[in-house]
Amino acid sequence: MSCTEQELSTQDMLQGHIDLHHHLYGYHKSMALLCATDLGIPGAIHRRGGAATISDIVADTMIPPAKLPHLRRLMRVLSVSGIFAVEEDVYKLTPASRLLVGDKASCNFSPLVHLVVSPAMLTTFSSLSPWFRDGRNASPTALFEMAHGMPPWEMMKRDDTMNSALNDACVADSSFLMEIALRERGDVVFRGLRSLVDVGGGHGGAAMAIAKAFPDIKCSVLDLPHVISQAPDDGTHVLHCWDADDCVKILGQCKKAIPARGDGGKVILINPVIGYGVKQDSTLKETQVLADMNMIAIGGAEREEHEFKKIFLDAGFSDYRIMPVLGLMSIIEVYP
Repeated sequence: MSCTEQELSTQDMLQGHIDLHHHLYGYHKSMALLCATDLGIPGAIHRRGGAATISDIVADTMIPPAKLPHLRRLMRVLSVSGIFAVEEDVYKLTPASRLLVGDKASCNFSPLVHLVVSPAMLTTFSSLSPWFRDGRNASPTALFEMAHGMPPWEMMKRDDTMNSALNDACVADSSFLMEIALRERGDVVFRGLRSLVDVGGGHGGAAMAIAKAFPDIKCSVLDLPHVISQAPDDGTHVLHCWDADDCVKILGQCKKAIPARGDGGKVILINPVIGYGVKQDSTLKETQVLADMNMIAIGGAEREEHEFKKIFLDAGFSDYRIMPVLGLMSIIEVYP
């Protein structure tokens, strides 16, 4: 039987052909985004007031004029995929590419691009099939170890570039999300707290934002020594970096450190909850499950509600509340 001699209409078969190629070429979008970020194209458009011609981009990024035809093709794929908008040969920033510009590091997601599309991460996923077939190494970070010969956090300590990209990406992500969380749910989540410890808080972006909005809360940050050592003088979704058993241990220690629920004790998480609150937005759920695939590389996971519930109960907590108010992320309150 040939591939066209099945119980499908011609239109269905042709649509399947389109869908297959769309998935196969999907990684080109990530590589094109990395290229544009490296070349400084979002910043070049931003400095011209948010709109620039292809000639403007060539001049401002010092791309050789001979590459202009290829640059048009790069900009075309990024415009079709929604990173830029184009009208009458003028390229403009979209909400997505606006996150890649800005003078303040805490507002610029370029480090996240460099982290997710880094050679280390791409090489890791080249080992995905052998990893699935290998039953010898049960370590949660076995995929990364198979590709690189060491766990991801060991590489972070050795590779300053990757470590800086991770920390800078966490600062941008925490600052961005915390600003919105404080604006939309600050009084509900943080009002009345006396102290707060940001576990896995990186360089302290989230803690600083909370302390600024609520000066009466004593905020502290807990993270690994090689992270804290680079924190400036002036991270919140840590659980997705660990497997379920480690999450239970982390939360169990948090429970020991907080007061009873009646005295205001709670653990606050900012994390994706796959599918929670998602109705028709397939892009949101697809992004959440793709983020989960990304976490496989470092031994972590994004989780559905029932998986979080089991972790919370196993750690000795009695109840929780999920507020899907941060787009990709949700605010989760966990009560002793």
